[in-house]
Amino acid sequence: MADERLDPKVLKTAGVLVAGVLAVVFDTTIVGVALHSLAADLHTTVATVQWVTTGYLLALGMTVPLSTWATARFGGKRVWLFSLAVFLVGSAASGAAWNAPALIAGRVVQGVGGGLMLPVMTTLVVRAAGGRLLGRATSIVALPALLGPILGPLAGGLILTHLDWRWMFWINIPLGLAGLLLAARFLDRDEPSSRPRLDVAGFALLAPGIAAVLLGFSRASDEGFAHDGVLVPLIAGAVLVAGFCRHAVRRTDALVDLRLFAHRPTSSGSAVLFFSGFALYGALFLLPLYYQQVRGTSPLDAGIALIPQGIGTLLSRSLAGGLTDRFGARIITVVGFLIVGAATLPFAFVDAHTTTWTLASWLLLRGIGLGAVTVPVMAVVYLGLAREQVAHASALVRIAQQIGGSFGTAVLAVLLQHAATSSDDLAAAFHRAFWWATGFAALAALLALALPGRDAAVEADAGRPALQASAEGARAGAEPKKESETGSEKSTRDRV
Repeated sequence: MADERLDPKVLKTAGVLVAGVLAVVFDTTIVGVALHSLAADLHTTVATVQWVTTGYLLALGMTVPLSTWATARFGGKRVWLFSLAVFLVGSAASGAAWNAPALIAGRVVQGVGGGLMLPVMTTLVVRAAGGRLLGRATSIVALPALLGPILGPLAGGLILTHLDWRWMFWINIPLGLAGLLLAARFLDRDEPSSRPRLDVAGFALLAPGIAAVLLGFSRASDEGFAHDGVLVPLIAGAVLVAGFCRHAVRRTDALVDLRLFAHRPTSSGSAVLFFSGFALYGALFLLPLYYQQVRGTSPLDAGIALIPQGIGTLLSRSLAGGLTDRFGARIITVVGFLIVGAATLPFAFVDAHTTTWTLASWLLLRGIGLGAVTVPVMAVVYLGLAREQVAHASALVRIAQQIGGSFGTAVLAVLLQHAATSSDDLAAAFHRAFWWATGFAALAALLALALPGRDAAVEADAGRPALQASAEGARAGAEPKKESETGSEKSTRDRV
């Protein structure tokens, strides 16, 4: 298995999808550096303009669960083209916005398109891979998620420095049109696997539940957790999500199949992805703030300073994919978290005299750890799944990442605020927050020990001919017959 290479069709599919989704991932973080400029230009408050980011993230989160039904009902290619077109419409509307409400509305439309695109991208690539070499396959689709938080603020800083803020959205139009043309030309047509009815009750519980939780965590980053504006949406969201869980376990056609949590690779991978929000995304929130508030850099210079982290991610991404296929996800993920923690710890000691090159070297190492964590955890989620289960796993992965990232960011933001209010030394407050980020990385390494090891990967790979045949049958426009189902697939379905 170590000497095998990905099918060129998988590379083609992944390349086309990544080209289309880059703008979606960058738009999740690119606007954060522009809030003050937007408030001044649109003659409104920063609190109002904050909804430009919040509205986008809420729409993104609410739409993710629909991807499972839409993919089964209309086929992945149709859903991809539709969602990318919706994202482009939202981008054009955002760039042409004349006031804050118009900009927020455009961003919500963008979020609807992006919320469908992100899980559908992973679903199409995993299906195209036929269940084989998942580490290598997910190393490609993980690229936007890894680089978005790092390069998004840099792109925003460059645009604000040299162009009008509207170009943060207009630049998506040529990128999106190119993505549409590539997808229409090169994506294999996949006919719908079935004609499922939409689980309306499930959507009415899960979508607003996710949105309420995300809203609560977003407000907690600014206000702390002991505030009615935070506690009310968090409690309401938790109740709605719990209601969906109760609803879903009683149905075989639920919007998101929670029975997958009985499958160890999916449940352990989703749990690690959720908790990685503390170790990964929380620290990504701290780093640009540290450069701006402690070292006095501009938003653009802070973005430039984080480039070594992106370079490290690129260096380790492909290597992590190949090593995951060879040794399993557990050891690679544990080592990755330890590298992230070791590279975060120096920021708990740095001072004004620490050289830029010293910080860059630690960021480079931290980026290597980021790639070594995200790729294997995303890959392990799909081990041993049948083709029809992949879309549900993609939705679970995306929900775990989004809620975990928001939760981790909120917790570290609150810890930073508490440290800053209890001390007049801002640098010391950041040092304490980086200590917490390091501790979270160490704890995440312990949790990663629950991931399946190499034996699970070999066992799942042994069943790949049936999954590969399923993928080839889908490309030919026909589902594999039920009689041809192998014992491996049947045992997988029995387990979940």
